[in-house]
Amino acid sequence: MPQEKVRLTQLSHGGGCGCKIAPAVLQKILAGTTGSIIPPQLLVGTETSDDAAVYQINSQQAIVATTDFFMPIVDDPRDFGRIAATNAISDVYAMGGTPLFALALVGMPVNVLPLETIGQILQGGEDVCRAAGIPIAGGHTIDSVEPIYGLVAIGLVNPEHLKRNSGAKPGDKLVLGKQLGVGIYSAALKKDQLQAKDYEAMVETTTQLNTPGPVLACLDGVHAVTDVTGFGLAGHLLEVCKGSGLRATVNYQDLPVLPKAREFLQAGLMTGASGRNWASYGERVRIATGLEGIAQTLLTDPQTSGGLLVSCSPDTVTEVLSLFLQHGFSHVSVVGEMAEGEPGIDVI
Repeated sequence: MPQEKVRLTQLSHGGGCGCKIAPAVLQKILAGTTGSIIPPQLLVGTETSDDAAVYQINSQQAIVATTDFFMPIVDDPRDFGRIAATNAISDVYAMGGTPLFALALVGMPVNVLPLETIGQILQGGEDVCRAAGIPIAGGHTIDSVEPIYGLVAIGLVNPEHLKRNSGAKPGDKLVLGKQLGVGIYSAALKKDQLQAKDYEAMVETTTQLNTPGPVLACLDGVHAVTDVTGFGLAGHLLEVCKGSGLRATVNYQDLPVLPKAREFLQAGLMTGASGRNWASYGERVRIATGLEGIAQTLLTDPQTSGGLLVSCSPDTVTEVLSLFLQHGFSHVSVVGEMAEGEPGIDVI
């Protein structure tokens, strides 16, 4: 008798970067730790919740190291592998680094999923790493209750071009490279409300490598870069605000959004992670009257393999937008600006 086809998303309690532990809970967990050794060569550690660790090895080279893994956000195994790999490599790009190689992190319910399906997940990761020009040089596998896949991604960056999430300056413009709404689309997929063309749009954005990162890092007018993932635009922008000691203004109407995201929201389709995100940091976000409902959910929507968020000087904006467009990011938008003030976000 042939084995019944299993939907990957039905095997996991959450999907994609929506699986991340909520910021407030994570803060409490980390508060109970004693901290680690901080050598002078460690240029970036845990101090500003940045995208990756950076360790200097000489005057012109520093290692960028990161890891990301999660449960399925889609049912197609190859697409799951592609999305997870793209998401993991993104943190290297966000630091201004160039990827060197990756290690695979694989946890699979081997008695539930056909081995062919597991192989297709791994092949999806291989496909993306090949597109990024890097090998998967090893990894680790376990038999787990839920399917888990991701990468350890290793890269290099010139310390002079390293871009942290804490370097924004007053007057900077905020540029977002990808559309928001991935978490909303994933909720629609679980409810069988996502049509083929909408699914294609979600996969297209989540498998687009954030390749402008290393080029943007070479621009003096680019002061801070991060990528928008599980904590939503508001959560990752707040990390920029806190690290830089500044306040951000976000222009709601300028946010690039996947075509049906607002429609799905009005139908009540959203992830539980969105509410957990708001509970963690909502007191630092002020939303203009009349925008509270949908704007709040869009800002907290967990993005899997989301876009780069760039804080740059006004006279560099045109060059930044041009670089994104040259790399195929047709939805890149200026979404706000940074200013003096108590760290937080005003949405207008």
